[in-house]
Amino acid sequence: MANRDDSSFDFLELPDELHHSPLWNRDLAPTRLHRRTWSTWNIAALWIGMSVVITTYTLASGLIGQGMNWWQAIVTILLGNVIVLVPMVLNAHAGTKYGISFPVLCRASFGTRGANIPAVLRAIVACGWFGIQTWIGGLALDALMTAAWSGWSAIGPHVWISFFVFWGIQIAIIVKGIEAIKHLESWSSPLLLLGGFALLVWAMKNAGGLGNILAESEHLQQGKGTFWKLFPAALTASVGYWATLSLNIPDFTRYARSQRSQMLGQALGLPTTMAAFAFIGVAVTSATVIIYGGAIWDPVALVARIGTPAVIIVSAVVILLAQLTTNMAANVVSPSNDFSNLNPKRISYVTGGIITAVIGIVMMPWKLYSDAAAYIFTWLIGYSGMMGAIGGILIADYWLLRKRELALRDLFEPKGRYSYSNGFNPAAIVALVAGILPVAPGFIRAAMTPGGQVANPTVFDTLYTYAWFVTFAISFVVYAALMREKVENTERGMRNAG
Repeated sequence: MANRDDSSFDFLELPDELHHSPLWNRDLAPTRLHRRTWSTWNIAALWIGMSVVITTYTLASGLIGQGMNWWQAIVTILLGNVIVLVPMVLNAHAGTKYGISFPVLCRASFGTRGANIPAVLRAIVACGWFGIQTWIGGLALDALMTAAWSGWSAIGPHVWISFFVFWGIQIAIIVKGIEAIKHLESWSSPLLLLGGFALLVWAMKNAGGLGNILAESEHLQQGKGTFWKLFPAALTASVGYWATLSLNIPDFTRYARSQRSQMLGQALGLPTTMAAFAFIGVAVTSATVIIYGGAIWDPVALVARIGTPAVIIVSAVVILLAQLTTNMAANVVSPSNDFSNLNPKRISYVTGGIITAVIGIVMMPWKLYSDAAAYIFTWLIGYSGMMGAIGGILIADYWLLRKRELALRDLFEPKGRYSYSNGFNPAAIVALVAGILPVAPGFIRAAMTPGGQVANPTVFDTLYTYAWFVTFAISFVVYAALMREKVENTERGMRNAG
């Protein structure tokens, strides 16, 4: 099957003879057939491990805090994840068929050098997420240490010590490579599900049952927004939550056994787990109103309040594991490949991962996560606009124009068909800018407004509310219009030459 570029094959393989190319290294090279071992369970476990995390737990609670009721928040999150599953599966196809990562796939549309533009944009967002998840993991470790040793809290910088210890644990996993992440996700997922279920059982037992708990959820509604006023931004934020992974999913599906494994695994693992764990977050937070007389939104704070050191330690370990599984998969794999793509001969996957970890600290994640409203309406929606524009270009190129056919060798050739103009494809850059521009004014206004919600919205604010959808549609249409004739002529010329 080597050297074949035939759509009748589910997998295609490229020999290592291009190792001399400046665009090639062992981490970016197409995955060899014998390494494509990830089953449906491995893919589903990946999503379970990434979805069971504190930011998912607090997402629905944040929407309720703005004015939604519990079922409106859960339905919004479920719908957002079903929507984002579509580009997720579409972009995953190239990874499975050709064994290529996200930055290598970007070379087909953006050019062999231009691919660094979407790769770096994606990497910056991942660095921010890495920092946020590391900060939360550090807080969980701090709670565990406080429960285990009464003198821990007397140490002045105990929170910062916990933060950097958790950061160091992740560095150790990064050094182990992608297979370490596969095993971490597969073995941890059942424990994470069990931990979430145990928390729900605790809430039901101590707060008078599920019906009583959900009735109390109305006390979480601090905002006065109506559902239809909140829904567009909330839906975009729910899509934006995984907009990053909808781009770099080839980083994982390049290891899948088949297209069926990646599609089924994602469909089973993503929407169901996100909705279920968000529901647990709502139910448990509502239960704290009954049990403690006030809402405790943060599960780390709740664990510390529950009581016995044994319960606190076990719960904190589960929370730590949740942060690890999410951060390693969602926020290390992609930027590691993305930074490696900047200079494949000098930056390996491991080096890229360490760069990610360092930038994650520099971005001051304790500030990014400090305001729940700003987190949803500025952070999630804001970067979803960039991710939507990139996604529109990738899907238009691979599915509409190239009909799922790529010249695998040329993705690693500086002077191949994907070199365009000095390595950059002007059409992709124009489409990217055209997609982002309409939502940029709304983002600036939201970023300058406390909580991210503008009082008197303009048309630009409305466009920003639908950021991912707007940028995806515009970049898709612009790129397809600019490239249709060029792709057809190129493919016709290559067929005639062959």
